[in-house]
Amino acid sequence: MLASLASLIPDPLHPAIVHLPMALAVLAPLFAVGAVIVARRSMVPRKIWSVAVAVLLALSASAWASSETGEDQENRVERVVPKAALDGHEDAADNFLWLSVGVLVVASAGLLPGRIAAPARLVATAGSVLLLVAGYRVGHTGGELVYTHGAASAYVKTAGSGAGVVGPAPLTSQRRDDDD
Repeated sequence: MLASLASLIPDPLHPAIVHLPMALAVLAPLFAVGAVIVARRSMVPRKIWSVAVAVLLALSASAWASSETGEDQENRVERVVPKAALDGHEDAADNFLWLSVGVLVVASAGLLPGRIAAPARLVATAGSVLLLVAGYRVGHTGGELVYTHGAASAYVKTAGSGAGVVGPAPLTSQRRDDDD
């Protein structure tokens, strides 16, 4: 049974999960702005704001999972992509992760009673916009690894390599006739 469950997990896992923190980075500012607006008019602003905090918690958790799976795949991919490009993506991912945790901490202060809550909500909302920018940078550098530097070729089975043997596929810039 465990073997059949394990077969459901994609290999490599990193490309399968990196889209969740990127989607949440797009949604977080929307939820934060909406929660700030509704919380100002509500008798229960902490309940309203808790939705934005939940989105930011999910974003931080998924950013951590993406970072961990990226590190797991690093040794394989570094054989086919330039070190500088891989380091740039890793730095962008680390910055995104730590920024998401920082914004989550500030957003959590928005749940506290008293005078700190409202300013914390505004600062966290601004931070969520910064997360969107940081998320774009991570996605852009990751896309460059795949589409410019051929990172996916580290997982492509090459002709003549034998059954189950994975190695870098030859990169080609030739255009196929059916690409028109």
